[in-house]
Amino acid sequence: MNVAVTGINFLRQAEVAGRLRQLLPGDAVLYAEEDTRAYECDGLSAYRQLPMVVALPSSEDQVREVLRACHELKVPVIARGSGTGLSGGALPRGDGVLLSLSKMRRILAVDPLSRTARVQPGVTNLAISEAAAPYGLFYAPDPSSQIACSIGGNVAENSGGVHCVKYGLTVHNVLRVRAVTIEGEVVEFGSEALDSPGLDTLAILIGSEGMLAVATEITVKLLPKPETARVILASFDDVEKAGNAVADVIAAGVVPSGLEMMDRPAVRAVEEFVHAGYDLEAAALLLCEADGTREEVEEGIAGMSEVLRHAGATAIRVSGSEAERQRFWAGRKAAFPAVGRISPDYYCMDGTIPRKKLGEILKFIAEMEKKYRLRCPNVFHAGDGNLHPLILYDANKPGELEKTEEFGAEILKLCVEVGGVLTGEHGVGVEKRDLMPAMFTEIDLNQQQRLKCAFDSQGLLNPGKVFPQLHRCAELGRLHVHAGKVAFPDIPRF
Repeated sequence: MNVAVTGINFLRQAEVAGRLRQLLPGDAVLYAEEDTRAYECDGLSAYRQLPMVVALPSSEDQVREVLRACHELKVPVIARGSGTGLSGGALPRGDGVLLSLSKMRRILAVDPLSRTARVQPGVTNLAISEAAAPYGLFYAPDPSSQIACSIGGNVAENSGGVHCVKYGLTVHNVLRVRAVTIEGEVVEFGSEALDSPGLDTLAILIGSEGMLAVATEITVKLLPKPETARVILASFDDVEKAGNAVADVIAAGVVPSGLEMMDRPAVRAVEEFVHAGYDLEAAALLLCEADGTREEVEEGIAGMSEVLRHAGATAIRVSGSEAERQRFWAGRKAAFPAVGRISPDYYCMDGTIPRKKLGEILKFIAEMEKKYRLRCPNVFHAGDGNLHPLILYDANKPGELEKTEEFGAEILKLCVEVGGVLTGEHGVGVEKRDLMPAMFTEIDLNQQQRLKCAFDSQGLLNPGKVFPQLHRCAELGRLHVHAGKVAFPDIPRF
């Protein structure tokens, strides 16, 4: 993939920065290179671009004014939360404004009677559960980055986490989103009722990757904290057996609150980092959790243990205390930073497949490691078939990033071929946009773009993301893809 970095027009930069400084305090508008460098990428650091201007509003009114000004000036706007995204969804543009919502981090209200919380988009995922804890409540979606990721970013990507197999993704745990369109109009999606009349526009907004509107207030559902929870740590001498065991657990009618998988390379990297007490000789580990009343947990642990033994588990350990349960989970949640310690760079993939295909995909990834001569530890949200292969590479070695991209593309194409999808929770961003035709037809993509145009007719919100070719809304009939691939010369590479 040939890449040309988008340059910054300094006259245009001065015009836009000057306009925004009329709307925001001086220190909330950044344009000097040393100030904007921190915003050049999200968690997918392989692609980088300095933004023309960074705007840091601290209220909904300021967001409205910034968007109105950008609409009038016809300036692209890329909304950004905490920057922990892994698909390049918050990759800036050299001709655009990066709208950082990190200052909007107030928890506006926690209502224990209705079991809801109203928060601003910059609030971290974990902070919501911490605020709800005194009332015996918690917010269920818990991405591995929950200590840092923002709820606004979770809404943009429809994030999940290790407990989504029982409690669902962001879309299942958000009741209402208040957002601002590119024209500066405030729109409310959903309601605080269990359901709202008309089209389900809330589900359209959640997972739209900042392409339709900018969230300024989110109302989330809170759940009663389970009375107790225990987790099984099951060892397997074969990764395919472990993959098949996941399908067996679900087929047995057991609904674990969490069902995660790691292969040996991932386990060893994690154990060196966290010392979670993992079995270093196992080819793969499964973490299977049950929560609820003590009776429900005992029944769930017994049922899952029996299924895992029949599936070929070589060892089964059950957490004997809350501290041990937390330690088991700490290892899984530290998988990404643990892998970062053993490789100069890694490329975190995100695809979803039918659970019964886990063994097949793992075997395929092992073959691709030999083909590309790159290591690939694997960690999975196995309960819902969400894969996170971690391809290890060195960006300083010529050609390794290109090989890594090809390796990842082969994994994602196979995910689609076996009946899965390109992403489970990280989004499409720039990472997967050239693979969209592998999953969607030209008609599908046109319909998706028509929805985008209904919200943003000038294509100013997060342009260049998701769609394999972003054209003017008046030209929807001109989308052309060839052999399921479109070249993208405009993604700035590190």
